[in-house]
Amino acid sequence: MRETGGVVPVPERRPGLGEGNPPGSAVGHHAAGLPHAAGLPEAPVPQTPAPPPYWPLLLLGAAVLPGAVVFLVGRWGDAPAVQAWRTVCLAVTVQALPFLVLGTALSGAINAFVPESVFRRILPRRPALAVPVAGVAGVVLPGCECASVPVAGSLISRGVTPAAAFAFLLSAPAVNPVVLTATAIAFPGNPAMVLARLLASLATAVAMGWLWLRFGRAEWLRPVARHTGHRAGHSRWDEFRRGFQHDFLHAGGFLVVGAMAAATFNVTVPGSVLDTFSASPWLSVLFLAALAVLLAVCSEADAFLAASLTGFPAVARLAFMVVGPMVDLKLIALQAGTFGRAFAVRFSAATVVVAVACSALVGGVLL
Repeated sequence: MRETGGVVPVPERRPGLGEGNPPGSAVGHHAAGLPHAAGLPEAPVPQTPAPPPYWPLLLLGAAVLPGAVVFLVGRWGDAPAVQAWRTVCLAVTVQALPFLVLGTALSGAINAFVPESVFRRILPRRPALAVPVAGVAGVVLPGCECASVPVAGSLISRGVTPAAAFAFLLSAPAVNPVVLTATAIAFPGNPAMVLARLLASLATAVAMGWLWLRFGRAEWLRPVARHTGHRAGHSRWDEFRRGFQHDFLHAGGFLVVGAMAAATFNVTVPGSVLDTFSASPWLSVLFLAALAVLLAVCSEADAFLAASLTGFPAVARLAFMVVGPMVDLKLIALQAGTFGRAFAVRFSAATVVVAVACSALVGGVLL
């Protein structure tokens, strides 16, 4: 065809698939997703990892080990020692479980429904007076010692003096009504043991608060910001359920482990070893104080474990119940994560010394 003086329109060329499109366009993305489009390399096919060279041993162990355990349990399950172990373990667990449920439920309810500003309003402005008030106020947190650590950290972050927060931290799991009721049931007909535990625990908490007020240093304390209590916009019942579930499962595991350890201790430790420690009042106190740190039993359950240690004097069992809710392996880890390792090491060591001294003094007078 000949031109007629006009401009011959050139047809617009459309880019091919994956060609001439910016990387962020929809066509570019579509083309990038096709392995064979526009000459793109084919995506590698994931390879199944090869089994380890020792997999036959793992398979053999998985097949033999459960059978061996079943065989040994069936063979020795009727032995007198195993029967005694089962009896002690189940007795301690069944007796302590209702108090553990009650304590964790009340702790979850307080955490979800009681504003933390209440604790700050009831404390005096003078730190020296706030310490004993905070120690007595520990009765309003009837839960495990694990719950008192984050609450104490939150109180400090909201302006409460650290000395008062630490007195509350130590007294809350030891002087609340749930723990005292469990102690009264574990030691029937012995109200002096309940009173001794209350006074020794409260004296330890107040003494540690005053010691921190006098000798504590700010560089030892490095609190981590964490939230406890009700969150705006969240369901209080959902927070209660989550708190109760966390505290119960966490503390219940330590309860079972502690019951197993107590049963093993009662069955396997020779009587001569117990006689060596129980014959000396001071050695028995130190031994059970160290045992309380290692067993890490929940405060709602330690009274039943202490009552099962019948070979030891009453003062030593009191030390077990006073030291346990304030210092144990899980609490040291919780305090280190919340306030820093420098604080946890110094505070835990000093608390053990003060708790043992208060237990010996109060127990020597009342028991």
